[in-house]
Amino acid sequence: MRTPAKIIPRAFPGIKPDEVQEIIMNSSIKSYAPGAVICKEDAVESTFYMILEGDFEVTKLINNTEKRLLKTLTAGDFFGEMALIHNAPRAATVAALTNVVVLELNKEGFNQVLKHSPSVSMAMVGEISNRLRSNDQLAIEDLRLRASEIADAYQKLAEQDLARREFLSTVTHELRTPLMVASGYLHALQKGMLSGDQLNAAIETITRNVDQITTLTNDILFLQEIDLVLPDFQPVNMPEVAERVIKKYADRANSKRVKLKLKGFQNIPMAQGDPNSLERAVTALVDNAIKFSQSGGEVEIRLAEQKDKVLLSVEDHGIGIDPEIRPRIFDRFFHLEKSGDELYGGIGIGLSITRQVIHQHKGSLDVESEYGKGSKFTITLPKWGLQ
Repeated sequence: MRTPAKIIPRAFPGIKPDEVQEIIMNSSIKSYAPGAVICKEDAVESTFYMILEGDFEVTKLINNTEKRLLKTLTAGDFFGEMALIHNAPRAATVAALTNVVVLELNKEGFNQVLKHSPSVSMAMVGEISNRLRSNDQLAIEDLRLRASEIADAYQKLAEQDLARREFLSTVTHELRTPLMVASGYLHALQKGMLSGDQLNAAIETITRNVDQITTLTNDILFLQEIDLVLPDFQPVNMPEVAERVIKKYADRANSKRVKLKLKGFQNIPMAQGDPNSLERAVTALVDNAIKFSQSGGEVEIRLAEQKDKVLLSVEDHGIGIDPEIRPRIFDRFFHLEKSGDELYGGIGIGLSITRQVIHQHKGSLDVESEYGKGSKFTITLPKWGLQ
């Protein structure tokens, strides 16, 4: 443990031995347990502390939310000297990290010292000037940090604004195309221009395009509303969910010559969740897997059990994910328009929907991908009855 006689000259450089004893006589020694707050930010206090034993942390609250560590103090250090000469609030919080012992000098004791030892006041002024210069440097560094944070936030806002505008443009295109096709055929029907096989083909085309518009609209509404309503969870048969999705996408997979395979679907326990939401999440993964597969490729949906979890993975052997865009694939407004010479439709909210659904189910969504070789998305859900 440091002795007061060694620490006081550090706090009051140049004072005489008898003045050191004067300060000791007007001070008190106290002990504190780990976690004890000695000085509290914004509190008006009147005590100066010299550390004889133990460690402290000095922290400051940034933007009323973030606790930032400024520095650590140990035996031989001191703090709070401004409280002896000024009634301003504490600039930071000082808390014990270990068992600590401190020498405490309050304003009343300090005034007694000054009556007999004027040189102490000169030493105090010099030390406070040094501390103020040090604090100015801390303030400048804090301003630099805040400026950097503001610049980063502005950049993110600009990126989000651009993404929103691109998203709206994509939505407009994805709605306009099927609307124009359906509208053209409806006008032809209205004028009696179609009959026989042409009529049947026109009705089929209109139906397909209206379904596309409905699906797109429902996806957008679902993404906006998913956080507003918490589903009443129930046991969900994930193999049945996977089979429904495969049936729904059979025609689309065939048109692209992509094989859909379901594996490991036997003896899978019930998952905990909302069947409609989970089907929508799996649908988005299968839709993406088919979209980004090469003609003649294969998409594998595999189910498995792992301790208290149910796993469903969707794996393709398509284009994979470029490492540069991987951090953005779950962003609500991110959309991959093309890869090489290949153009891709859709508005890019499928993965965002899946992530939102799985998060709401207290599950996880993981991705493995090798650029140019394919991707694997894995949904992990709690088993039913473990809530």
